[in-house]
Amino acid sequence: MKLCVALDMQSLDENLNLARGLNGLDIWMKVGLRSYLRDGALFLTELKKMNFKIFLDLKLHDIPNTMADAAEVIADLGIDMTNIHASAGKRAMSEVANRLSIKSSRPLLFAVSALTSFSQDEFFDVYNETINNRVRKFSIDAYECGLDGMVCSVFESKLIKQSTSNSFLTLTPGIRPFKESSDDQNRVADINTAKENLSDFIVVGRPIYKSDNPRMVVEKILSEI
Repeated sequence: MKLCVALDMQSLDENLNLARGLNGLDIWMKVGLRSYLRDGALFLTELKKMNFKIFLDLKLHDIPNTMADAAEVIADLGIDMTNIHASAGKRAMSEVANRLSIKSSRPLLFAVSALTSFSQDEFFDVYNETINNRVRKFSIDAYECGLDGMVCSVFESKLIKQSTSNSFLTLTPGIRPFKESSDDQNRVADINTAKENLSDFIVVGRPIYKSDNPRMVVEKILSEI
């Protein structure tokens, strides 16, 4: 299991200061939509100088060709992992995977299943299906399209592997490592639950960057992992 630290702070300087304070630890850095729109590729370059592996979390969702074009640009940024929405469909997932496969170096490609902010009722309102049923279908589609894994809550991780392969990776946001507040997330879990459900990557943000001593929190998480 690997830890991705979410760089979701309100300014570039805050994000970079957090990253510098965690330099040298065996972690990934997750750059989300707000940080990337505000700070751009130069932010990624600064993180790469610190030798962090980077997960660019943009959740692409558009027509297949547009998604594939964007994924090629992302690959050319030299990042290590990115994601697209499974609900864009099999044609879109296949197009992105095929376009990336011809790159000499490509990022890991994950499909987003059900956002961890969804409750069961909210998800049903949108997809007219339970989370587990739809996530199972999404994961089989993504696996058949040649993606590397799924973004899901901890509670769907084992289901995804059972429906595809133990080598099909799962990345689980909504981790509250020591049972902190769930904030705006609905399906959250601690580290032990992530272990039990075979998560390959866990994403932790607020419990780290809202701490008075982020490095100590990360070291504690790594020891639990």
